[in-house]
Amino acid sequence: MRSRYSAHVLGKGQYLADTLSARQRADFDVAEFDAAFGQVKWLNLDVRAIAGGGPSDDTGTIEFIARFRERNSPGVHHELSTFIREDGRWVFDDCIMNPKQETRRVEKVGRNAPCPCGSGKKYKKCCGA
Repeated sequence: MRSRYSAHVLGKGQYLADTLSARQRADFDVAEFDAAFGQVKWLNLDVRAIAGGGPSDDTGTIEFIARFRERNSPGVHHELSTFIREDGRWVFDDCIMNPKQETRRVEKVGRNAPCPCGSGKKYKKCCGA
């Protein structure tokens, strides 16, 4: 993943093509990437989450945010990328743009309800104090 970000920064279109899965490679045009390269300046990469991708895995995901500047306007690229092992090496296979975080549900504890910490006291006399 970091090598692909570096390839974007350095304008290495052929490297990006070489690190795509077979099904993604058909849609990537190196000449088009090279023509657009000078218009975007990549500023930084913030990796948010990694799942899988270990030595015994065949797939892995990585969520990241990359900041860039295009024609003096700031921009943000937020993506959840899927990588697969193809012919023994990791390649980019798919992505979800602007992934949404899982909605968190929080149950409200009533003042006179038992405290969720398990102390046996009422919430208002324990953690809710």
